[in-house]
Amino acid sequence: MRLKQPFLKLHKSFDADRLAAEIRALPAAAWLPHPGNYPGNDAVLLVTPEGQMTNGFTGQMGATDHLRACPYIMEVMGDIGAVWGRSRLMGLGPGASVPPHVDVNYHWRTHMRIHIPVITNPRVLFTCGDESVHMEAGSCWLFDSFRMHNVHNGGSEKRVHLVLDTVDGEEMWDLIDEAQNGAPAPAPRPPRPLRFEKVDMNKIMSPWEVRCHIAFLAEYAVPDPRLEGVLNRLERFASAWTSVWCEYETDPAGLPDYRRLIAGLRQNLMASGGGSLPLRNQVPLIRALTELIFDVAAPNPAPSAPIALAS
Repeated sequence: MRLKQPFLKLHKSFDADRLAAEIRALPAAAWLPHPGNYPGNDAVLLVTPEGQMTNGFTGQMGATDHLRACPYIMEVMGDIGAVWGRSRLMGLGPGASVPPHVDVNYHWRTHMRIHIPVITNPRVLFTCGDESVHMEAGSCWLFDSFRMHNVHNGGSEKRVHLVLDTVDGEEMWDLIDEAQNGAPAPAPRPPRPLRFEKVDMNKIMSPWEVRCHIAFLAEYAVPDPRLEGVLNRLERFASAWTSVWCEYETDPAGLPDYRRLIAGLRQNLMASGGGSLPLRNQVPLIRALTELIFDVAAPNPAPSAPIALAS
């Protein structure tokens, strides 16, 4: 999702002491090392495919045993009222950092990430773009993960955030409008039973979604003499994708044609130098296109799961 500013503090707060008590009651074995082996980064898996101990992003999401052992965390999630995807507790040890990075992957393009600090200290600093904040315990935040961001724990205690991924549902947009635009607070709703994602991405991307991602990246493009030609080439690609979609839609018989279009665009951009065009967040255009379209628009039957930084 895209925000108007690097950080947005929602008008929600929760009992950090109750959250911390549940977290401290979890067994030490619940904390797993970061899949990228970043020093001082670990996590407790709360919502995963089928509730299993996996870092996967897709499939029927469900509560893990660790989430079921934390009734107040489930109450917090029910109070927010979203449809939940991959979620976890994220730990950052004293003196440890999450290195500067941009969340380019398709999952974060289509999801927002809620941070609720639980155990923290004033020397934990979260930087996004040109802004740095300390998120106080029990508060509720969103941030623009398509900007360069990093986190550093300068304190002597492990930092723990409840980190929840969700698509942009109606309840979330009520909260965003209230915090971002001064809209009236949404009417109170009773907490909902927890709802989980079944679909993270379509088997074959629709032409409307292809155009959506292209338009999103065009807004981030840095002025360059090559840009007009690149945008024209992307428009031709989107039109050709629409043509194949009209013939095959999601029929696997169309996969060779879809993949031929992707290969042709990739080759053209690399040969022309257009793929090296930078975006405002310092990510090369070809990397963003690869992660948002090329690798997911017409994927192989079992695409490899991406690895997430723990911000």
